[in-house]
Amino acid sequence: MPRMLDVSEDVRAEIGDAEADRLLVGDNAPGSYDCTSCRTPGDSEQERTSTVLFVGDETAVLAFAHATCIPSQVVQVAEEQLQGAVRSITGDNGSGTDAGRPQALPTEQAVLGITSGLVLIDDELHPALVVEPTGAIARPGTDGSRGDEFLQLLLEQGFHPVHRMDQVPPVLHGWSILLAMGHLHAVLQPGTDGGAPVAWWQAHAPLQVTEGWRSAANKSRTVLVFAAPAGSIGQQPREDLLRDALDKAAAEGLLVAAAMPLAGT
Repeated sequence: MPRMLDVSEDVRAEIGDAEADRLLVGDNAPGSYDCTSCRTPGDSEQERTSTVLFVGDETAVLAFAHATCIPSQVVQVAEEQLQGAVRSITGDNGSGTDAGRPQALPTEQAVLGITSGLVLIDDELHPALVVEPTGAIARPGTDGSRGDEFLQLLLEQGFHPVHRMDQVPPVLHGWSILLAMGHLHAVLQPGTDGGAPVAWWQAHAPLQVTEGWRSAANKSRTVLVFAAPAGSIGQQPREDLLRDALDKAAAEGLLVAAAMPLAGT
């Protein structure tokens, strides 16, 4: 039975016309699937479905998503992330980290938590994201004996140290915030060797932002991204408490930041 699949021109160019046509007529395409964006079940026989091709250096994986979540597209990802995704699909845990997770200190793997909020700087409200890992982050390829290197890694990427919350941080060129239909999907960083952007952080399920945050982001087309080590900010239920935590982290030299252009609406 033909599937209700969307295959973009970019995806078709990567997989070839023959494979794309087989998908569209129902061959090599699943009926039911778990959406690669929101992680909930989908059915390509009953609802519009996007084909999403994840491409690494040596590996490519074709996945499916609700067309209402994300369009059909090619997504460049780091090879180790893609291999991690393949291991999670096949059940081979093996060695290495899970897809989408930074390497962490031994015993537990850290994930990046993100909180959205409006931050007042120089009498103007700015849309902001606050990034805080759930644990210490080690430099890739090391055993973690040098301690938490999260901030140092970000400084090497172009983030700036924040000592007082009184200035908008400089723009970090090549990075961007992916927003679609009022939901936060990813923080994108430059690809290697000038390639397509890759996800530095990607939501397991699209995160809804407030109308005020979305309006401010659409107006300025820029989002401020603050980052602090694990345990510096915590889960704050209100924006005033979030600001207090940011002020404290800045005063203690535990905060870095960058401004990033907004992609999407």
